[in-house]
Amino acid sequence: MKPCHCKDYTRSAILREAAANAGGGLRAIEPGMPLPAGTGLSRRAFLARSTGLALAVFGGAALAPAAWDEGIAAAAAAAPDAPVVVSVFMSGGADSLSMLAPVGDSRYASLRPSLAVGAGGGLFGEDARLAWHPQLAPIRALHEAGKVTVIPAIGYDHPNQSHFTSRHFWEVGELNPVGRVGWMGRYLDKHGAADNPLQGLSLDYSLAPSLAAGTVPVAAVGSPEYYRLWTRDVWNIEADVAARYGALGAIPETDPELAAARSAVRRTIALQEQLKPLSTRSPEWAPPASYPEGTFARRLAVLAEMLAMGLPLRCVALDANGGYDTHDGQAGSLPGMLGQFAQSIAAFQADLEARGLADRVLLHVWSEFGRRPQQNGSGTDHGAAGLSFLIGTQVKGTMIGEFPGLATLDPQGNLRNTSDFRHVYKHIVQDWLGVDATGIIPDAAKFTTPLALFK
Repeated sequence: MKPCHCKDYTRSAILREAAANAGGGLRAIEPGMPLPAGTGLSRRAFLARSTGLALAVFGGAALAPAAWDEGIAAAAAAAPDAPVVVSVFMSGGADSLSMLAPVGDSRYASLRPSLAVGAGGGLFGEDARLAWHPQLAPIRALHEAGKVTVIPAIGYDHPNQSHFTSRHFWEVGELNPVGRVGWMGRYLDKHGAADNPLQGLSLDYSLAPSLAAGTVPVAAVGSPEYYRLWTRDVWNIEADVAARYGALGAIPETDPELAAARSAVRRTIALQEQLKPLSTRSPEWAPPASYPEGTFARRLAVLAEMLAMGLPLRCVALDANGGYDTHDGQAGSLPGMLGQFAQSIAAFQADLEARGLADRVLLHVWSEFGRRPQQNGSGTDHGAAGLSFLIGTQVKGTMIGEFPGLATLDPQGNLRNTSDFRHVYKHIVQDWLGVDATGIIPDAAKFTTPLALFK
């Protein structure tokens, strides 16, 4: 097979923007590719009084922003210990055969004469044929501590090697190119709130399609650390003003409508008080874990703080650092990206544990596919089965599925999958979020074998 130079992924930003049919606020796509989930959703800018966050809110068009503000505060008070899913996307198709290198497979060295990774990163304890990439040492340490479930060959039958199409399948939770609601969006439609846009939060300037909901509002925010307490035409709200509003909210009231309004004020002011440290921190402020440099690490650090301050987040999505479409120069680019990724993830986990939040947060790391076992020269082309991680203190920490080996590849010469991503989604919904996956993962009934993902 001739090397793929990935024309559907590496065109100029101008062409991407011109070709995007999804509308404002969604990822750009190429002509002919599936429209992202969320296409057609209304988008409104919103600066929440209760949090000071400048949000792009998608959906929930029937509600006024004041209702969202009250909904955020009410949701924060109602379920402070609710489970949270954090979806981390390794964009571009991360090379699973470098991340967990099959050093014990006789074909590996011949398929990758210059790109094969040695065993210097340490053997993977659950399958001695595999070895960790040296730059993934922080992930290896978490795995050895029982905090990482590894899925070494995940995908779906009849894999599609287009970035856009394969990613779309993962985002909507089904093999449906016309799906318009993300898998986490469907969960929020069934079990979320009509007035809490923070329940589905994309840490980006565009909405992650996996969060796109059909009936409830969700949001995107690119720089949450820059929030401030704000109100229209008033740039500096003094503490005594907030206190006066809080006092008004505490006044007893026999009229049901006034009582409800004052209750909303009370919840809003309480949430503002919780969030003050984020806007007033000193230049010397530092999280309780050491994060590396970079946007990915910064967003994880702020996410940990947002959770600690009681924001009613339920499903969060963000992109990992880098772009993993390594057709060329893989030996030079991949190690650094993996190192920053692993350090960022490990710092986030340590941060959650230091704050006492780790038992309620699950990280789900995924990529749209893996890379071909045979190198194309200095890189690797689009493959099929890839690697996924579930990370947290409550994961089982044991491998799901088996590594199929390189002796028998699929008809296109790619790694065969031994786990289906929809099967994993079913158990995240069912066992982590604690609700029936029927109607959330459309093909849930097909996957009858239990998966022990959590303790």
